[in-house]
Amino acid sequence: MQALLISLRSEFYKSRKTLAFWAAILLPLVICGLIASGTFLQAEKILQRNYPPNVLWLNYAGAALGIMGSLILPFYVIFMAFSVNNIEHKNDTWKTLFAQPLNKFSIYAAKYLFAVLLIFICLFLFLPLTYGSGLLLHALEPRLKFDAYSPWTLLSRLYLKLFLASLGILSLQFFISLVWADFLKPMGFGFIGLISGLITASKGWEYAYTIPYAHPVMALSLKKPGPVEIFTQEIYSSLTYAVVFFVIGYFIVAKKSIK
Repeated sequence: MQALLISLRSEFYKSRKTLAFWAAILLPLVICGLIASGTFLQAEKILQRNYPPNVLWLNYAGAALGIMGSLILPFYVIFMAFSVNNIEHKNDTWKTLFAQPLNKFSIYAAKYLFAVLLIFICLFLFLPLTYGSGLLLHALEPRLKFDAYSPWTLLSRLYLKLFLASLGILSLQFFISLVWADFLKPMGFGFIGLISGLITASKGWEYAYTIPYAHPVMALSLKKPGPVEIFTQEIYSSLTYAVVFFVIGYFIVAKKSIK
């Protein structure tokens, strides 16, 4: 456990100035800020539609969730998985890492957990920022009845589901970025996978759950009324991909030579 914590701390210091690290913080701020600004500027048009508070919240929060689930989150995961491993590829420091008195599993697991942590931070920030910006809009324009309904539980479950749905993409892209050091192959593979996932999920293909890049979109599709079911078919598929490619990735790392 100590070796894992040391490796995790090392990942933080190496990555704290990278775009992948800061994007986890800036993406929620920018997206929620833009949606809140757009809603405030369009307040009169929204008021004319006379939405009930729950529908008003659904439209407002759905804008952030839709953007994240369909495009921003998958692309961020693809880029971030490449960025975490590219630090070692670019500086040719794999041998230096393995020369330390730390086992390879701790080094590998720390890299993977750091990537998971960045996704978690990103989505964790979206939750209070989405909710808080809605209440701020009510304070600025009281006619927008954001205070008449609380979507906290719904948003919590949706963002948790989105987090779980992203793990399959992360493990697959993490594995690919271990195999190929250049930028084009991991990003190209991820881009093709993302397009395939969007098409199959939007067209309702019955086997879309087998494509990890379709999982975020599928996770946000509410197929029946009532509480959001977290552990659906695409989530089980995402977790399966996450475990399988995490194990395969470790064997790739274990075979790297320190000579």
